[in-house]
Order: sequence, then C-alpha cells, then structure tokens
Amino acid sequence: MPEPLLVQRRDDRVVATLSRPDVRNAIDQDTVDRLHELCKELEREPRTLILIGGDGVFASGADIAQLRERRAADARRGINTRAFQRVRNLPMPVIAAIDGYALGGGAEFAYAADIRIGTPRLQIGNPETGLGIIAAAGATWRLREIVGEARAAEMLLTGRILDAETAVAWGLVSSLFEPGDLLAAAHAIADRIARNDALATRHTKTALLAPPAAHPELELELQAQLFESPEKERRMTAFLDRKKGR
Repeated sequence: MPEPLLVQRRDDRVVATLSRPDVRNAIDQDTVDRLHELCKELEREPRTLILIGGDGVFASGADIAQLRERRAADARRGINTRAFQRVRNLPMPVIAAIDGYALGGGAEFAYAADIRIGTPRLQIGNPETGLGIIAAAGATWRLREIVGEARAAEMLLTGRILDAETAVAWGLVSSLFEPGDLLAAAHAIADRIARNDALATRHTKTALLAPPAAHPELELELQAQLFESPEKERRMTAFLDRKKGR
C-alpha cells in the first residue's frame, strides 16, 4: 500500500507531504495513524513541522468513503479531531503550505498550524453541512479565533469556499507564493525560526496557545525560566558586542 504521508527529516525541521493523489490527498485512517506516529516523534524530538500536499492539492477533505460508514461511536472517538489537536499542540511551530484545495477536514488540518501560507490557486473552506455533518475537527473553535466570529459563522453556516485573495484579506493565510516557490517559502520561514533560540520559540508557542485566564502569569513564569538560560546570556552578549563593533 502506498505511504499516505511522506516524511523528510532534517536536524531542525520535518517536512510531511500528504500523498494520496488518486483521492486528492483526502485524509483517511492511515493518514491519521501516520500523523500520530509523526507527532510522537516530534513530541520527543521537537522540530519545526512543514505540512504540504503533493500534486497541487493540500487535502480535499476527510475520506468521504470512510466517513459515510462511521457512526456515533466513531464521532465520539474524534478520529481526525485528536490527530489535529496533537498537531496543534506540538512543541515547535507548524507551517501549513497550502496549494489548491484545502476543504473540510483538509481545511481543519490547516487551521491546526501556527502559520499558513498559500498559492494563488488556493481554495479553502468547510462544506460539511452540505454532506449532512458539521466541521467537528477544529473549525468551529479555531476558525473563529483566526478570522473572527462573523466571518467564521458565514463560512461554516453557508459552506463558503474562499479563494486565495480573500483568504489573505481575512487573515486565514499570511501570504501567497507561486506553486513552484511554495515549499521554498515554507523553508525560508523555518530558516528564520531556526535562527532563534529553540526554547524561547517553544515558550512563545506555549503562551500563544494558552487560554486568556493564564495570562500574564504564564508569560512571567516562562520568562523567568529564560532569564536563567545560558543561551539568553550568550545571545544578549553577542548582540551587545556587535553593537560596540567588537
């Protein structure tokens, strides 16, 4: 059976490519199982994760053939929800590089990333109600945080699919690149992340994901840890030396 998730590893990052071209990278149980395996690895050895789809499609959705057969007990297991939640909570940043379709579960997979970039042919949204289900793998809470309540309601209640320019205008993706440049653009973002202190990056992500009630005490505790870090001392000393022209 072909591998649904192709993984390339570097010291500071991992690229995971959805690869089910016959069904436009629809997310099935095998894909979810591979995601859990990858998350386990990245929880143990934190690195930036780049998510991308092969053959000009990010992910056309969850696998409808499998969804049609699922029943109430399957819904309560949160098959896709738990996988995307695990991606969202990875210690280091997650970058979704979106080309073509990111629909339904594919869109929710992208919403789990910290940073989303796309191409001019991007189409993203959640048409689940047209299939008799709801977007239950993150859209109803993450999309509201990303684009605001009014726009999230319009997308989810009407099934509206956004084109690339609208996705940028609404803040759903941060920037657009030509398809041939998309992966390189994601690597450029990962390069900028890699130049920073890994622990400070991890702590920043922790603060970003924390509920409002955790602030500002959480930041103060995270900053206290960093203030005792040898890397903080090294980086600040290097900055001051450069400023003095040493």
